[in-house]
Amino acid sequence: MKSLLNTPADHSPNMQLTIDGIAVPAHSGELLIDLLNRRTESGVQKPVPHVCYLQQMGPIQSCDTCMVKVDGKLVRACATLVTSGMTIETAGETVDIAQREAFDRILQNHMLYCTVCDNNNQNCTIHNTTRDLDVKHQHRPYTPKPYEQDLSNPFYRYDPQQCILCGRCVEACQNVQVNETLTINWESAHPRVLWDGGEKIDGSSCVSCGHCVTVCPCNALMEKSMLGQAGYLTDIPRKTLDDMIDVVKGIEPPIGYGPILTLSEIESEMREQRTRRTKTVCTYCAVGCSFDVWTKDRHILKIEPMQGPANGISTCIKGKFAWGHINSDDRLVKPLLRDGETFREIEWDEALDIIEAKFKQIRADHGPDALAFIASSKCTNEESFLMQKLSRAVIGTNNVDNCARYCQNPATMGLQRTVGYGGDSGSISDIERAGLVIIVGANPAENHPVLATRVKRSHKHRGQRLIVADLRKNEMAERADIFMRPNPSTDAVWFSAIAKYIIDSGLAKMDFVNQWVNNFDEYKKSLEPFTMEYAERVTGIPIATLTTVAHEIAAADGVCILFAMGVTQHCGGSDTATALSNLLLVTGNYMRPGAGAYPLRGHNNVQGASDLGSMPNVFSGYQKVDDPDIRAKFEADWGVTLPTTKGLDNHEMIRAIQDGSIKSLYIKGEDTITSDANAGDVGDALSNCEFLIVQDINFSETCRFADIVLPAAASLEKEGTFTSTERRFQRIYKAMEPLGESKPDWEIIQLIANRMGAKWNYAHPSEIMDEVARLTPLFAGVNYDRLEGYKTLQWPVHADGTDSPLLFTEKFPFPDGKARFYPIEYIPPCLEADEQFDLHLNNGRLLEHFQQGSMTDRTSGIKAMTPSTFLEISPELAAERGITTGRHVQLMSPYGIARVQVVVTNRVQGKQLYMPINSVIEPVNRLTSSFTDRNTHTPAYKETAVIMTVLPEQGDNPLPRRNFRYGNRTPQPGLEIERKWARPDYHLPGTAPADKLVQIASTTV
Repeated sequence: MKSLLNTPADHSPNMQLTIDGIAVPAHSGELLIDLLNRRTESGVQKPVPHVCYLQQMGPIQSCDTCMVKVDGKLVRACATLVTSGMTIETAGETVDIAQREAFDRILQNHMLYCTVCDNNNQNCTIHNTTRDLDVKHQHRPYTPKPYEQDLSNPFYRYDPQQCILCGRCVEACQNVQVNETLTINWESAHPRVLWDGGEKIDGSSCVSCGHCVTVCPCNALMEKSMLGQAGYLTDIPRKTLDDMIDVVKGIEPPIGYGPILTLSEIESEMREQRTRRTKTVCTYCAVGCSFDVWTKDRHILKIEPMQGPANGISTCIKGKFAWGHINSDDRLVKPLLRDGETFREIEWDEALDIIEAKFKQIRADHGPDALAFIASSKCTNEESFLMQKLSRAVIGTNNVDNCARYCQNPATMGLQRTVGYGGDSGSISDIERAGLVIIVGANPAENHPVLATRVKRSHKHRGQRLIVADLRKNEMAERADIFMRPNPSTDAVWFSAIAKYIIDSGLAKMDFVNQWVNNFDEYKKSLEPFTMEYAERVTGIPIATLTTVAHEIAAADGVCILFAMGVTQHCGGSDTATALSNLLLVTGNYMRPGAGAYPLRGHNNVQGASDLGSMPNVFSGYQKVDDPDIRAKFEADWGVTLPTTKGLDNHEMIRAIQDGSIKSLYIKGEDTITSDANAGDVGDALSNCEFLIVQDINFSETCRFADIVLPAAASLEKEGTFTSTERRFQRIYKAMEPLGESKPDWEIIQLIANRMGAKWNYAHPSEIMDEVARLTPLFAGVNYDRLEGYKTLQWPVHADGTDSPLLFTEKFPFPDGKARFYPIEYIPPCLEADEQFDLHLNNGRLLEHFQQGSMTDRTSGIKAMTPSTFLEISPELAAERGITTGRHVQLMSPYGIARVQVVVTNRVQGKQLYMPINSVIEPVNRLTSSFTDRNTHTPAYKETAVIMTVLPEQGDNPLPRRNFRYGNRTPQPGLEIERKWARPDYHLPGTAPADKLVQIASTTV
């Protein structure tokens, strides 16, 4: 069974063994290599070499360099489990012979030219092992392979000549990422890494997640952004570089590797003077991947994940490679002022003068509620806090919101109704250890790919069960044990029907219900309409399937329900989220590890933007603005009088602009025109707004409507914190200075606040967080010292710094400590396909792009992989309408028109269409309505009906042939190392007489 990736192994001593004659405490069942490495790190033992082993992946057993003797027998330390009383020898002639023999075989596959290698950065495993073993010569000469470098991927290259066949990349691909692209053809005379069983990366199923590059122990797999950039001697013509390598190899026989490695280590040390490594957090989805970004001036050399609590060694294509927006040519570098139909650059003082004058004039003429503010889910917690403080304490209005209104608020409401807090019940570690994962209305393999890897690994190797309910057969649906296609907007029905069946069948966890949940009788009565027959009729899911799912849920050792916009973006989104939480309560799947509700947050800080108070009805920590005691606390701290009633949300702001009651809108880091529903209607409103400020890093579509555009600093140019989907606070650090005259958002907000009469004097975001903690019980113990480096905290955080990886342990956050069943009634969708608008249009994100592509479009490799949007239609609909892939069609809804090319695929079925949202040219939200969730005003993006008109133009497939969707995965249990051991030229190192290496005497220099 494979280890858990987000749950640290238990190393607490419970027995003793002997290492090199010394009694040592150890943990029974742990890997011997981990014990030996801990002793090395503590300085009590010399390093035991290991090339293929990486703790986060587990044993591969391909390099054989970690050979030690256990009870007198040579074994691989990476695959040996510790048992009580064993005797281990890490040194001695037999061990030394085995380790050197193993490493000599590796050097036969790898040409050491470290000084002129871009990977010579003090972290190359091959270089460091050569040094640690004090290798002076190779017994086996380097043997070239009959393969060329593969440069076909836009982000990384594979050099078979340097590949040592350790299999780390295969293990990472098969069993960490679980994309199952890479293998090694062990039976070949010249084994190499293969992509989908072939020799070319381009066009394979490789999703460019970067796992393979991250774990490669040498320079065989390298980021193209590193090539010719990292070293002092690497950016030279290929012929010259080859000549230098030949010189190095020519002098190796007489002088040995020692002097050569010394020279390379000097050059490597010099690199430290110009290469900066800065810890940061990904700014795409909300999984919260953290990593070091390597920079040389403003050039981003690479992203190196290793220590992140959410991701470890994992990344996706965006976090690893999609950083083109940081240095894009169209970065905003000075404030812009509208000048007719164009804009002109102005100085900051002029921009602030205009903002001050307009804000004061509008407030004087129309009152503070004539102004409104939209915060960003991509900016930091501290910047969200200041945005709502500007709105409330400086301007005097509660008209503040953020883009959680577009996606997450129904999930928050459904959970707040039932269990009190609107956040993930636990951590990613709980998801990977659950007995059953249910994914509803979510596509984590593309939208939350690193989180999805944990599910894929547990499903593949740990017996985890997987149920997926979706309109579309995405990757997780392909892998599922049970896949259901419910009719659109009917998830609340089957959740409720299964809950009723479980109660009626005596399968409910009534001990849990009786102790921890109120309103059971009322809830049970509300379920009477939700019979299995009714559910089958409404959802289209057969009764037999629903019954099977009910028994799976009842029998599972922990159920985690993962859900996202396919649940929330409906007129009944809050009710569906409520229904799924009710189901978890009735089955006892709260208050325990490996269980609970997991609303997968879409943007990197959409959780934090709401947590820190950028909502019209709450201060930070969800403290109600209409609670006099809470308001008095903030008034006393801020020295102001605060507005007393709820403000307007995003949806209401648009209506208020149209009716003339809102005169000014300040949008920070949000492309409203391509994000909000019914784009035509939103565009009309923005065009009629008296004074519109847009603050961003690039000139967005919303900027076109602005009166003033303010240049903000990107994430790598500032400090602060983000809060991930698992409620995890993490720090970001500044890797480079802001470009041009752009400024961090918090500095811009402070400048505006002080122009309006505030006397803010924040010198650093840490001071803002200290204020947050002072005023917010939910975050009372959060401060920058406790978040230093890779340290994190998951809210609630008590004043002493104790945090809450598992959200509910001792009670629920209601006055009596109990959760609440919240009965619902099913109300059909606001908009359905009919005789005129006969097709249902679904929509969502893509793996390689984020949202409308404003950041990912600025990375050329991604743009080349997926240059435009497209429309997925089913084979049966294509046959009915005479459509082939590449055909242009027009989609028309009652709200707008879009033109798009078709991709025919069985991912969709019948009259279901799917259109990604990765376009500002033909955005899907031109077609969506102004209908919203009845409780939160989240737009019902998923309730869209259209007419499709076939146009005469026939083009090529809108997905280029290099796109990974054409690939054919090659699943394996892992590296399949037994195939290597079965080769006639293999024997266990140290077990043959010829394995004793003769070290040639070297010339002294």
